[in-house]
Amino acid sequence: MTADPLSTRSTPGDTRTAHGSYREVTDSRGRVYRIGETDSDIMGRRRRWMVILPWVGMMGISSAEYAFTSAEETLHKAHLWSSGHIFWLMGVWVFFQAAVAFPAGQLRESGRLPARSAMLLGAVGTLLGYLSLAYAPHVIVAYFGFGMCSGIGAGLVYATCVNMVGKWYPERKGGKTGFVNGGFAYGSVPFVFLFTSFMDLSNYRTVLACVGAGLCLMVATAGWFFRDPPKNWWPAHVDPLKQTDDPKIRRALAKNPPAVKQYTPGEAARTPVMWMMWFCLLCTAGINIFGIAFQVPFGKDMGFAGGIVATAMSLKAIVNGTGRGVIGWISDQCGRRSTLIIVCLVLGTAQFGVLVSGQMGSMPFFLFCSMVSGFGGGAIFPLFAAMTADYFGENHNAANYGIVYSSKLISGLVGSGLGAVVVAAWDYKGAFLLAGSIGLASAVLALFLKAPGRPQPRRGVAANPRPLGEDMA
Repeated sequence: MTADPLSTRSTPGDTRTAHGSYREVTDSRGRVYRIGETDSDIMGRRRRWMVILPWVGMMGISSAEYAFTSAEETLHKAHLWSSGHIFWLMGVWVFFQAAVAFPAGQLRESGRLPARSAMLLGAVGTLLGYLSLAYAPHVIVAYFGFGMCSGIGAGLVYATCVNMVGKWYPERKGGKTGFVNGGFAYGSVPFVFLFTSFMDLSNYRTVLACVGAGLCLMVATAGWFFRDPPKNWWPAHVDPLKQTDDPKIRRALAKNPPAVKQYTPGEAARTPVMWMMWFCLLCTAGINIFGIAFQVPFGKDMGFAGGIVATAMSLKAIVNGTGRGVIGWISDQCGRRSTLIIVCLVLGTAQFGVLVSGQMGSMPFFLFCSMVSGFGGGAIFPLFAAMTADYFGENHNAANYGIVYSSKLISGLVGSGLGAVVVAAWDYKGAFLLAGSIGLASAVLALFLKAPGRPQPRRGVAANPRPLGEDMA
């Protein structure tokens, strides 16, 4: 990759700001990069903090989705809520968590909702959710407090944390996004055991209230230090018009080149690939939520002890979270689309494995398939988050990813609520077979995901080194 002879520098000299000096450079396609300011110039500390703090924030909201069904038995006995109500509670939570992604992204990108404010609102929603589970006099209150308020709060935190990483690491976002996204899974691990093995009718209110208060404080503290970089910001040590000397960055940019322009949400929504990504995430997220909702009751129905089922769910959450970071790093090395295809195949195949292992009564096989399912189910989210920035740019990524992520509006209801209907009609066998088949079909769909506006190389023609804006998808 050599300097682009068609590139122009849009500012003849450095521009001074309170943070330091910068200049804007433009590549041959017209994309603008703001370079010269370091992370320390902008916020007074290294940008790694914008990986660590979002990771902490994501852990603070994870238990509401990944550990909720572990509390199903206690909530059923304590409030006399039916199992159907409890599964639909989770579905409503997922619905609102996804519904807020796009409007939150719009508010974030317009500057009307600073990152700190979004995190503080999310912390309050988390607290209200757990208090409603503890003290709700009627299930309707739980739908409002946990389903809506906690779901909206979690959506604000999720959208803010995930998109923060892509803004600070535009040159190598896959691994960092995956690491932060992983907090959304393994932050729930201690609560799976807490709700399964410790919480009962004598202490459930105290446990839920304390958990809510602690997680509220965790999210609020992390979010207090959030800071966005300026629009079009690019790390000072990476020249976007020349090849970098860092082999890791060079490979990541070659496999996942930056978007050809900064797409607004309206422009992105007019590209077919945006809606193909939306549908692919709908299918894969639905499978993931189905596994989260029904693995515990399925394991119990198959005769596994409660401790074994809790262990399986915890391993699923751990691998789910770890898989997000690992897959993010792999996608930096191998390309986002190729990695997504493999993940869809793994996710679909794992559903068949969970079913077979349960029918066999094989505990080791059940644990293994549960972990594989968790790995695939978690990996899809950082892949789509990073892919959205790769395809449509970083400036409007919160809103653009909000569009893609809004598919979870439907997948949450399908995976949890409608999943209960399918299980009732077809039993677990039919439900897991359907989930596995959808996963395999998603892999086929992923073959057609290509960055908009970037011409594909002709077969048999060797690609010459090119600047960032000219690389292949």
